[in-house]
Amino acid sequence: MGMAELLNQEDDFTVCGLAEDIASARKLILEHTPDLAIVDITLAGDNGLDLVKELAGNKNSPAILVLSMHDEQVWAERAIRAGARGYIMKKEASEKVMFALRCILAGKIHVSANIMERLLDRFHLKPEVSNAPTTDLLTDRELEVFRLIGAGLSTREIADRMKLGVKTIGTYRDRVKQKLGIKTAAELIRRAVLWTEQEFFDPADPGDVG
Repeated sequence: MGMAELLNQEDDFTVCGLAEDIASARKLILEHTPDLAIVDITLAGDNGLDLVKELAGNKNSPAILVLSMHDEQVWAERAIRAGARGYIMKKEASEKVMFALRCILAGKIHVSANIMERLLDRFHLKPEVSNAPTTDLLTDRELEVFRLIGAGLSTREIADRMKLGVKTIGTYRDRVKQKLGIKTAAELIRRAVLWTEQEFFDPADPGDVG
């Protein structure tokens, strides 16, 4: 069941529009001024967190829930920092998604218990256990480039996907290498592939057997 269909089954929700990219979402929000916006990280040619930041900077911004297939361990904290009121994985049961939406509309923050613990640790400036460079050092755009490298896309393909110039993507690649302590292009690809595999691997889902 799609998200719009799920919401339309609820008496206290009305879907005012669906958008595949930031430009369309911006237009719909200006037209309908919704109380709530559900944003995916992966939009057509865009990073959903860019939309979150834009909306959060507006005076009459809707409450924002980021609903995504991407690992919350990587993206949830970024979403909250960007201005979202919550983050939930698409694989969660519909009841949990609706609970998250109602929490956010009530003015609360909704993330998993693990992510809330991490956020509280950061708030209290708890020292990190490891000093090794991590993807936390990357900006949202740098992380998106890193993810697409891990997905097997070339620099040109990444540029086309993100609607940016090839030279700009090259600059992002260089920044990622510098921040993660990576020396060569081959090592960058290897690290990106390993990270992407870990991000999308769900140990609770063994897949098809036999």
